[in-house]
Amino acid sequence: MLPFQSMGEAEAALGRNLSAAEVMWFQYSAGMHDFWLYAHNIAFLILIYSLAPLPVALVELFRPKTIHKYKLQPKVHHPASTVLQCYKNVVHTFIFAVGPLQLFSYPIIEWVGIRTGLPLPTGWEVAAQLVVYFVVEDYFNYWIHRWLHGEWGYENIHRVHHEFTAPIGFAAPYAHWAEVLILGFPAFLGPAIVPGHIVTFWLWMVLRHVEAIETHCGYDFSQTPTKYIPFYGGAEYHDYHHYVGGKSHSNFASVFTYCDYIYGTDKGYRYQKEHLAKLREKWKQMT
Repeated sequence: MLPFQSMGEAEAALGRNLSAAEVMWFQYSAGMHDFWLYAHNIAFLILIYSLAPLPVALVELFRPKTIHKYKLQPKVHHPASTVLQCYKNVVHTFIFAVGPLQLFSYPIIEWVGIRTGLPLPTGWEVAAQLVVYFVVEDYFNYWIHRWLHGEWGYENIHRVHHEFTAPIGFAAPYAHWAEVLILGFPAFLGPAIVPGHIVTFWLWMVLRHVEAIETHCGYDFSQTPTKYIPFYGGAEYHDYHHYVGGKSHSNFASVFTYCDYIYGTDKGYRYQKEHLAKLREKWKQMT
């Protein structure tokens, strides 16, 4: 909750006029307790999860010829009933597992110093913190994901996520409730190390889920903006991991590719790409 009774008092404390964004933030959050601002995360998760995968899900259902050529596993098509059941399961996990965890973790958010007041962070501050959050989450997610592919971790937890050998956007967070909670740790670690504003925290959660949905969408669109991000894995990279399934020892990273390269867990993927490239070249020569 903001410690100011009016915008004039806030401007006096800051020694300047409020920006347009800060005026909007004051009007929205002035009388709202920090707990409820933090609780926005649950609504954001469900909203983003419901909307972001929808365009590609419609493509998966109706299979327009102009987009079908980008499908990574063209022989696999999920019926609407499968997509709907996946959606129901994920929303259930969000409400009954992620929701309580987020609410009970509010004291930790306060303790690490994620703030809700004025001034709002600058664009450069937000960008720098988001880079840290992505790198930290990616590194620790990599090791947890590798552990989940061990015999016990896979059989008892991770196999649920791999029920989709050909992933779809709605299946990005489809997993055992324990896995969803475990992988929440690296997502919170970055903001704990470099705490910022609650708005940055919201943006981080939204972008991370959009990234996961894009990675699981099952299509490798040639003009995807994320292809210009250095070391970014993307849909093709992670689709291979699901295609191989439980025995996969490749492509564990959640966002970037450098961990798999450094620790040698992308060899199967690179071998397959090289092999397919040779087959395509041979086919061109024959035709």
